[in-house]
Amino acid sequence: MSEQNTPAEPRADRDEPDAAVVRDALGVGVAVGLSGFAFGVTSAGSGLTLLQTCALSLLVFTGASQFALVGALAAGGSPLTAAAGAFFLGVRNAFYGLRLSQLLRLTRAVRPFAAQWVIDETTAVALAQPTRRSARLGFVVTGLSLYVLWNLTTLLGALGAEAIGDTDAWGLDAAGPAVFLALLAPMLTSTTERAVAGLAVVLGLGLLPVLPAGVPVLVAALAAPAVLWAEGRRRGAARKPGQPRERRETPDAGEWRETRAGER
Repeated sequence: MSEQNTPAEPRADRDEPDAAVVRDALGVGVAVGLSGFAFGVTSAGSGLTLLQTCALSLLVFTGASQFALVGALAAGGSPLTAAAGAFFLGVRNAFYGLRLSQLLRLTRAVRPFAAQWVIDETTAVALAQPTRRSARLGFVVTGLSLYVLWNLTTLLGALGAEAIGDTDAWGLDAAGPAVFLALLAPMLTSTTERAVAGLAVVLGLGLLPVLPAGVPVLVAALAAPAVLWAEGRRRGAARKPGQPRERRETPDAGEWRETRAGER
């Protein structure tokens, strides 16, 4: 009887997902990295020197905080107030880091360097991946491409601030938010998630003309607890009065939980 050898799994089956991750990560890095032009121009227009502008992109590297800082300075705010606002806006990256530390499981030697790249875009790309390997690849490619391009365009924007003119006319200031929304939209799979996103948009845009800069974003964060509270009230009202609850043991976790009668 002749032996039949099982053919090895084609390498293309593994390379194709990697190529897709790299392609998507580079797309995010390039699209958002162009926003560095807008920051360089804005920073130079607010009175910061070329060295100060480049130092912000190299060391801070979180676009929202950088724009908040130079925007406050341009509006006449004190450096301390501007720095405080930028700091609190960047605190969200610490929460990103908590989630990514569990997902990526990087070594201790690498973590301090990876922390510099924990931003909106790298988090979105990493969380969108199905495996830890692809999440690491997406994180590294997005972080590296975005860091290099953001700092390069910051330098070019600061040098050519007068030649570029109004960044709003180019739409560079909207590139970062547009890409992040494109990454976020497919993740809104449930009705509750879409309700939270919709209410946050209404609150943010509706309060923008009447509240100081930065405050509408903070108020929009209340959309999540508001929708969850309303969802809990709706489920409580849908339950029949006097309907008993029963306990059952979950076979996988072995923990007890309450469920409505007949919800098996």
